[in-house]
Amino acid sequence: MSDGPPPLVEAKGVARRFEDGTVALEGVDLFVQAGSFTALLGPSGCGKSTLLRLLAGLDAPTGGALDWPDGAPGAGETGFVFQDATLLPWATVWENIYLPLRIAGRARNSVTSEIEATIRLVGIEGFERSRPHQLSGGMRMRASVARALVTKPRLLLMDEPFAALDEMTRFRLNDDLLRIFALQRCTVVFVTHSVFEAAYLAQRVVVMSPRPGRIVAEHVIDLPSVREASLRTSPEFGAVCRAISRDLEAAS
Repeated sequence: MSDGPPPLVEAKGVARRFEDGTVALEGVDLFVQAGSFTALLGPSGCGKSTLLRLLAGLDAPTGGALDWPDGAPGAGETGFVFQDATLLPWATVWENIYLPLRIAGRARNSVTSEIEATIRLVGIEGFERSRPHQLSGGMRMRASVARALVTKPRLLLMDEPFAALDEMTRFRLNDDLLRIFALQRCTVVFVTHSVFEAAYLAQRVVVMSPRPGRIVAEHVIDLPSVREASLRTSPEFGAVCRAISRDLEAAS
């Protein structure tokens, strides 16, 4: 347990063994503070995505437990952004963002202002009537983030959402995500393979071992709370990235 706000969720000895005998996670102890930005970092196959699915309630541990002191997020209180934008190809951007509200039974004419505000928040004004195939990869991901945010979730889970994008687009979306986080203040758990992305975005970076995934190191990121592009080339940022890289290499 850490000083500061109480955890939104705490994993206590969490394990996940699949029916084929694969042990994806074993003995995972992790707390995620309410209102924090946590990055999960580790090699491919270390169980990062599996842990995210457990937090989302899409799967259940086969050992240990997830403790939600204020109760697990209910319907609409968890947003999930995948590596692929997973937009409905036949639907417009507006309809894709409306989808979770429609599933929740919200009438179209009652959510117009909420959808428009979310579209402005992620910077895709003017593309409301476009379909996914008409958008760039970065714009599709913005629409996917908007769909996750439109319900104003308590918990936002992001599984390598920017991995397939070019570096400049990725940097821009990193900055936009931090701006959104500062405004929304939901709890974010972000999976990435990039040490640099993890250090730039997160308040805390959790390093996982190869399968079966365990937590082998944690870094509280002692950098300015307002992150600017110039930070990426600063000596302080370089030192943080080197420290995380050493733990990641040792874990592998």
